[in-house]
Amino acid sequence: DWIAEWKWDGIRGQCIKSNEQHFIWSRGEELITEQFPELHEMMQQFPNGTVVDGEILCANPTSNTIEPLPFALLQKRIARKRLNNQILQEAPAIFVAYDLLEWNQEDIRQQPIIERQRILAELSTTITSSHFKRSLPILFENWDQLENIRNQSRENATEGLMLKRKTSTYQSGRKKGDWWKWKVDPFTIDGVLIYAQKGHGRRSNLYTDYTFAVKDGDRLISFTKAYSGLTDAEFKEVDAFVKKNALEKFGPVRTVKPELVFEIAFEGISESKRHKAGVALRFPRMKRLRKDKSVED
Repeated sequence: DWIAEWKWDGIRGQCIKSNEQHFIWSRGEELITEQFPELHEMMQQFPNGTVVDGEILCANPTSNTIEPLPFALLQKRIARKRLNNQILQEAPAIFVAYDLLEWNQEDIRQQPIIERQRILAELSTTITSSHFKRSLPILFENWDQLENIRNQSRENATEGLMLKRKTSTYQSGRKKGDWWKWKVDPFTIDGVLIYAQKGHGRRSNLYTDYTFAVKDGDRLISFTKAYSGLTDAEFKEVDAFVKKNALEKFGPVRTVKPELVFEIAFEGISESKRHKAGVALRFPRMKRLRKDKSVED
């Protein structure tokens, strides 16, 4: 009853060809066509009235398999308004297609995904561009076997699996029931709260945006920020601690007495000049407040 695919860690995008024009839209509804010129030839090979959903990755387009490069390279592509030859060579882009939303100028989102993917498979046989890859379903006989495959996610440079019911339509928004993310467990590290800043929206009166540090000898070196993962009650508890133990003010930021230890969950790590530690975490969030640990621990 289910299709399983790898969950790629890239930029969700829709490639569109309409009236001999082509466009790439991000999930955040940003037009990013010009950031990925190597995908233009691929879209020229689409028939008019085609909308393909998929993931944009930095990867070697000539490889027969999908081997993503570090996500930081993809971030470089998005951050630049003008792309030079060096960045195009260092961070080549591919499009991994996994769904078809419009075909022959008809909206086919209400057809079951098994039928949409059948048409997508036919389309893929007509695309000669090496920058086009199709997300192939993973063959499995039972959930135990699929769990063993999921445990190989990091070796395949993926975040885990996507599970999609074969009868599912393509729904807008974050609907649950027919599509599920089955991600691998995150990496974790303990960090000490050293800076705090008030949040936004309903948390604008609470200190909920935190900077964390690890020890380098006797020094505490900042290495990441996080602002999600705690319950409302825990945020209020930490907010009270910050207000009681603030040491210095730097605009909206408060230096905090380094006493609270948190377990930080994250998906990956890369070099970075933004933090004093020289590294950046991918999707950092607070897993729990470690009341059982001291700063010395």
